[in-house]
Amino acid sequence: MKSTPFKCYKTQTQKPTMDNEEMPFVEIPMLIAGETEAVDFYSSEETRRGSLGSRYLVGVHNKRTGITTLRAAPLHILTHEVKALKGLQPAAVSTLQRLEARAALGETFGTKKAKLAIRAQERNKVDVSAMEGVADHLQESILKNTSTLPSKKEAKANADSTRLVPQYDVDALNPSDIYPLHNMIPKPEWKSLSISKYMSAGGGAERVALLPFKRSNWINDHLALAFASPSPNKTAIKMLIYISTMIAFHKATFKDVNKDVIQQKLPMVPSVVIDGLLSRFTETARGSMEARKTTEKGTMLMTHMFALCLHVDDFATDTSVLAFDLSMESMKVNMLFRSLGCKITKLTQSDLKRLGLPDSAGEVKRAILKTPLEFPKPRMRRRT
Repeated sequence: MKSTPFKCYKTQTQKPTMDNEEMPFVEIPMLIAGETEAVDFYSSEETRRGSLGSRYLVGVHNKRTGITTLRAAPLHILTHEVKALKGLQPAAVSTLQRLEARAALGETFGTKKAKLAIRAQERNKVDVSAMEGVADHLQESILKNTSTLPSKKEAKANADSTRLVPQYDVDALNPSDIYPLHNMIPKPEWKSLSISKYMSAGGGAERVALLPFKRSNWINDHLALAFASPSPNKTAIKMLIYISTMIAFHKATFKDVNKDVIQQKLPMVPSVVIDGLLSRFTETARGSMEARKTTEKGTMLMTHMFALCLHVDDFATDTSVLAFDLSMESMKVNMLFRSLGCKITKLTQSDLKRLGLPDSAGEVKRAILKTPLEFPKPRMRRRT
């Protein structure tokens, strides 16, 4: 790839501007293409979607002056095509394969009567002498198909990689290291959050009025608890503000996803936070510029939020209060906490002492995250 030359091609004619100024290079719609002796490379359709909500810069360092200049650069996500495979024709389908496919379709989508007919036909066509001729073929096919099956360890790794939770460290020794803070709040968004108005507010009501979402008992109680300390924990306050923003974003995108409307509803939230939430918790359909919130992205938003709640609560969260604030069933909230590796149980005496809670708090079940991290195992269905 290092020695492969690429060429730029405009995808549409550049329209003249009023001032006869040329469009900046980074904004020109284009694709790039290059080739080696064996492979063609070119920009994929993912390039445009990958650029939404983000800017990319290239740093150029001048050794003579010691100055590094950052210049805007376009993003190109490449795909490739092997030249030797372009002219290959698909393998011909045998009569046996057609019959097998037809029977499979009938078994899946056919009526009860059609399924009975297929099974009867299969029974009537059993021929032992014919089976002798295809035995080797069947054995070879079985060996070929089973050789690609993942091992138990590989299947577990694949399941872990597709979990709808923040990026995690399965080998973490402390609960705080399982889901590091900046895996839920990227550093640029964290730096954009200001707590100066909260620190200078005259009282609890004034602070609640500054929150993006003001009707959360869980957030309001924790905010009051933070400022009851002689030295308020600024990290906890920032996390509470971000959780409030996530709830407000969840409410604002319940029906439609419109960046301008969201920004109007959340004027106190920095635009970099809005852009980050849109890019991570919404999707853009192929061939469309409109973002939408899918069930999968909605689950990711909830698990990221609950991971932050665990940080604020020293990894023992009362889920019933959050369920009320989010208008969700407690069972659904508990299921999402379990997907993070939590156990829903009552606090032990050592937990109560560590958290500084009274004995009465031990009667309430909480989502508790401990090490080593263990995700819930899939339930095995019993045969009837």
